[in-house]
Amino acid sequence: MTSPDLVLAAGAVLWRPAATGEGIEIALVHRPKYDDWSHPKGKLKRGETAEECARREIREETGQSCALGARLPTVRYLANGRPKEVTYWAARALGGTFTPNDEIDDLVWLRPALARPRLTQPRDRELLDALLATAAR
Repeated sequence: MTSPDLVLAAGAVLWRPAATGEGIEIALVHRPKYDDWSHPKGKLKRGETAEECARREIREETGQSCALGARLPTVRYLANGRPKEVTYWAARALGGTFTPNDEIDDLVWLRPALARPRLTQPRDRELLDALLATAAR
């Protein structure tokens, strides 16, 4: 049983093959409200599974459809004084078009070595490391 104060969310480390044909690129989103760079994620809606939420949030925040792959570590932290639990997956981008909005104003695709220092939170860098350790590459 979960606490009524617990915020449940889901997201992914979204990746695609690099245009050069060597390695991968990682999608990072910029949230102007927090002025941070992160992986796409968001809160579950009533009746929504974590997988459905992850796919929806990726579509809403990046414009991409995706194929969820390996489960990545679940991240737990306090957000605005409430406990938050975010379930993550590795997700391969399948195509789409990004449109900036009030919540996400920028999307960049970067090689992992360049994505790592751009990520604002250490927990997001740990998720990148977890992706790189999977066979999803």
